[in-house]
Amino acid sequence: MCTQNHPRDAYNIVVFTSLANTNPSGSNEPSAATKTVHAVCTHDCPDTCGLLVTVDTLTGRATRLQGDPSHPVTRGFLCGKVARYLDRVYSPDRLLYPMRRKAGVPKGPLPKGSERDAFERISWHEALDFVAMKLKQIAAESGPESILPYSYAGTIGQLGYGSMDRRFFYRLGASQLDRTICSTAGGEALKQVYGVKLGTIPQDFAHAGLIIAWGANIHGTNIHLWPFIEEARRHGASLVVIDPYRTRTAALADEHLAIRPGTDGLLALALMHVLFRDGHEDAEYLRECTHGAEDLRAYALREEHAPARVAAVTGIAADTIERLAQAYGNAGRNGSRPAAIRLNYGIQRCENGGTAARAVAMLPLITGSWKQRGGGLQLSTSGAFPFNSSRLQMPEMMQRSTLKRASRIVNMNQLGKALTELGQRSAALDSNDGPPVKALFVYNSNAAAVAPDSERVLAGLRREDLFTVVHEQFFNDTTDYADVVLPATTFLEHKDVLGAYGHLNAQISQAAIAPLGEARSNVWLFGELGQRMFSDKEFDDGEEELIAQALDTDHPFFAGITKQRLEREGHVPLSLPKNEHGESLPFSSREWFRTPSGRGELIPVPAWIAPHESRSGAEGAGEFPLEFLPRKADNYMNSTFANLPGHRHMERKTAGLLEIHPSDAAARGVSSGDSVSVWNGRGRITLTASVGETVPEGVVASRLDWQKLSHNGANVNMLTSERLSDLGGGATFYSTLVEVAKTEQTAAV
Repeated sequence: MCTQNHPRDAYNIVVFTSLANTNPSGSNEPSAATKTVHAVCTHDCPDTCGLLVTVDTLTGRATRLQGDPSHPVTRGFLCGKVARYLDRVYSPDRLLYPMRRKAGVPKGPLPKGSERDAFERISWHEALDFVAMKLKQIAAESGPESILPYSYAGTIGQLGYGSMDRRFFYRLGASQLDRTICSTAGGEALKQVYGVKLGTIPQDFAHAGLIIAWGANIHGTNIHLWPFIEEARRHGASLVVIDPYRTRTAALADEHLAIRPGTDGLLALALMHVLFRDGHEDAEYLRECTHGAEDLRAYALREEHAPARVAAVTGIAADTIERLAQAYGNAGRNGSRPAAIRLNYGIQRCENGGTAARAVAMLPLITGSWKQRGGGLQLSTSGAFPFNSSRLQMPEMMQRSTLKRASRIVNMNQLGKALTELGQRSAALDSNDGPPVKALFVYNSNAAAVAPDSERVLAGLRREDLFTVVHEQFFNDTTDYADVVLPATTFLEHKDVLGAYGHLNAQISQAAIAPLGEARSNVWLFGELGQRMFSDKEFDDGEEELIAQALDTDHPFFAGITKQRLEREGHVPLSLPKNEHGESLPFSSREWFRTPSGRGELIPVPAWIAPHESRSGAEGAGEFPLEFLPRKADNYMNSTFANLPGHRHMERKTAGLLEIHPSDAAARGVSSGDSVSVWNGRGRITLTASVGETVPEGVVASRLDWQKLSHNGANVNMLTSERLSDLGGGATFYSTLVEVAKTEQTAAV
């Protein structure tokens, strides 16, 4: 592979942040009036960092955060986002008390969409009674399925993500939410190929000779993997990034392949073509550990998958594809170090994203790189954690509802359709009829900012007949449309137990401080509502009981992991099978696979089909010729942190920009600094042009932000669609076409 100069250690590591002196002498060591509490970052990140929180025992205030140096992945440092976490906890803008939309003001009721002045403080007793009364009334009048919960991974703790809340909505008979907005297409792909979401552990990337970051901005969203990659590079490894956008990671790589969106599956097939053509496959491994290898070989060797044919579609030169395939095929041979792929979820947010992830996931099966330490692939390790989620969530409680059956399922990517079209047969109902949505309960998510086709979402949220409850830490885009807003705790203010999707350590997170104001956890909130509305004893369980239930499993991976041990040690590694060298190498032998065949599944073959909404697809030659990447900001966590001044300052260089290639800008008479309109059939947003080569020709990009912090109150999801991915019903944010023009040229459009 070709190389270029790069700063080997050019990444930001932040050890701690402080809002108050912990020791009058100025030392960083805790004083006698402090204590240290082990916590875990529960935000939606593969690293799931262990933290040490210094707390002033006199005031009860957290004064310092640092990465737990004993954690095998965190290793004593934090990302720039969470290093500033105390800014979030103690922000003067925290929502600290229950609020209700005012019934009337001198000029009449304030419309939905108005900010905090539209609300008045009430007690928790009033809030809970009011919410319970409204939900009972709506269930009685329109049926319990007219109530829809909406949540995702604002916390990925077992309790906060899904425990008492699920019991409550199951018992109520509310519509079920298909939580697919982030990872289901890729997750389903892994399960189809391997039977389980598991992969190479981060520490083993240090032993790789070639690392491919495929749709993975490791430096921006998986920073604790980066030191292991740098360790591998110090021993001669090459880092290749495959991504349409020049991310932080791409800028530091040995080579960046700026692939066109939605063509990743085709590139994977071209790599397979070369691997099989030139004999780079591991015939013994394929015979012993896979099913369908000959079918895949025949399909990959078809002429349409040759690099010369694939180059025109993917935007990657044929000789580059050949070089990458040769490097991947030769890695791990003749005493060299193996190849590892860090596949991330960017690849699967297209219409064909599930199949693309399947195709990439098959590559290490062809070469047998799983057999060597430092080889294989990582997308998610979440399937390795056998928490007893059914005991926590109790789906059987649906049988106690007035429905006496499982309730309908609504895909969360089609929230706009659900709020505006329910009552008709539609995809949003998973082909089931049902009543219109009359109540929406949002928690762990800023739905108004993150859901696709947001103009339709906002139209639904504006409905005066929609009763909306939001459990939140701040007044965000979604709370502005609520009838009741309830204050939520941060992860420093409640207890939880966690796995991870980027490493293999179970952890417990202690409550480091008391909840600020009247903030309350998900467990407390839904337990209280359950006790008010039902007589079931299951709503009496608190954090301690729920943690014990989560760990109530005899799965061998949890051997030796108990609540008591987690309390004592903070983090405990899973007990995975080991080979004769004491190494845990997933999929190095048949015992690891969980597919029906007991082998890696290479069929059905991963046929590439261009997304409809792409330059290569059916809609690509129409009036919207540019492919749009609605990217996540490097310094936010989806929409979390976007309102904090320190985080906005870190993101200032890219906020509100449309990044556009020079050739596309010249064709439209656009220069850097121009105000531009970006639009398609779903909506229109205004951004500031930034002309450069962070995107390839034909592609434009912008960052996710809150709606109300964006120009004209409209963010990138005004342009994205509710179409679902080919596997898992996932979001298709990166299958989006737009047109761009200077704003004065579009005033009459």
